[in-house]
Amino acid sequence: MSEPIRFYYRGAVQEISGAAPTRTVLQHLREDLHCTGTKEGCAEGDCGACTVVVGSLNAAGQLEMKAVNSCIQFAPTLDGKALFTVEDLQQPDGTLHPVQQAMVECHGSQCGFCTPGFVMSLWGMYLDKDGQPAQRKEIDDCLSGNLCRCTGYRPIIDAAHRMTELPKAGFDRAALAAQLRTLQRDAGSSYTAHGQSFHAPRTLDELVALRAAHPKATLLSGSTDVGLWVTKQMRDLGDIIYLGHVSALQTVVEADGMLHIGAGVTLNDAYEALCRLYPSQLSEMWQRFASLPIRNAGTLGGNVANGSPIGDSMPWMIAVGSEVVLRGPAGERVMPLEAFYLDYQKKDMRPDEFVAAVRVPLPREGVQFRTYKLAKRFDQDISAVCAAFAFKLDGDLVVDARIAFGGMAATPRRAARAEAVLNGLRWNEANLRVAMDMLAQDFAPLSDMRASSTYRMQTAQNLLRRFWFETRADAPLAADAVNAFACRA
Repeated sequence: MSEPIRFYYRGAVQEISGAAPTRTVLQHLREDLHCTGTKEGCAEGDCGACTVVVGSLNAAGQLEMKAVNSCIQFAPTLDGKALFTVEDLQQPDGTLHPVQQAMVECHGSQCGFCTPGFVMSLWGMYLDKDGQPAQRKEIDDCLSGNLCRCTGYRPIIDAAHRMTELPKAGFDRAALAAQLRTLQRDAGSSYTAHGQSFHAPRTLDELVALRAAHPKATLLSGSTDVGLWVTKQMRDLGDIIYLGHVSALQTVVEADGMLHIGAGVTLNDAYEALCRLYPSQLSEMWQRFASLPIRNAGTLGGNVANGSPIGDSMPWMIAVGSEVVLRGPAGERVMPLEAFYLDYQKKDMRPDEFVAAVRVPLPREGVQFRTYKLAKRFDQDISAVCAAFAFKLDGDLVVDARIAFGGMAATPRRAARAEAVLNGLRWNEANLRVAMDMLAQDFAPLSDMRASSTYRMQTAQNLLRRFWFETRADAPLAADAVNAFACRA
């Protein structure tokens, strides 16, 4: 039996019935509700013109407010949540919100098309900081998913500073949380329209049963990739099983020398936990992974399950020896992440299974670990090459070398020949050069719009050299001596 989608918007509970399960939040806003303040630019989660803020209760029952791209979020994912758009920011006395007023005073808008998206991103940060001033790095990260081709970023960054100098605007979190509790469902729900079903289980058992009954259904988590299958590729997804309400998939637990990250944990939350373990190694990757609205929606489990050959998480997880946990009617299967990828878009996963979690080893004594990303932009860009190195060293002796790359083959993959020539040898420049040469036997990269095969090979070799500069026994270089972005404010 189909149940309507229920969510909180503009001070009231809204219901959706009859709309296609793949109708986006943006389409519903503009075409059904005629709330046209939110704009459509790229329809793929890159430009930020469609940014909205979604409020939801996490697994612990706490309210979370996150800026996301409405152009790639399907309307049924709003069930039990609250939606805020630029139309919601006007104050009770009719004045502008401090975010909007700051944009006016600092001349942060010209053509105005991108402005609602910038305002909503800044409002999300305003709520997160509770109206307190933000650091420049926080502002840059907040705006990483918004593009402006008229004004440029300086006046918008000025507005981000100015908004906290204006009289503070309140926001009743407790009232919103109480409202959302009335919308929560005790069991899984199904929404059906236009011959397509959207299943939203609440428990792992429900999810296992649904996957077994619908092995061809599309699994949906953050929609940061699947959303583009609809908006750009015009694909028919068939029935959909949504993982976003399964609380058991949204936990992060440290046990048995591993950090267990549920498949439903967002990229932002996952990297926050991971950076507490590997602060110097993963902090830049956290900031450079897509953009904040994408990290707020996408999940680490989805990144792994998608199996993109250029996914930024997989190389470093493979290098440190991470595992993937699969779940199905027969129970759990655990395997090394590197064994999960068989070929391009082919994985060792049965039709009735799904990725339940990933397990990342805690830091180990004597292991030098680094990961590097090469792309045309600092933020919000797909890697040309992503490299990761985890070497267990005994002085200057290589005990165990693990080298993994993304963007160099049909899957994220280890460099077996380069590893073999290093194991048991001194970590010196002569042996480094031999390993660099062996990378040409490990990989035969392709040329595409991001990079040529020659560039990929040369930079992969040079990234191994950079790792040596940072970890050699004699006068290793500090990260800021080899990082082109170390001078960023």
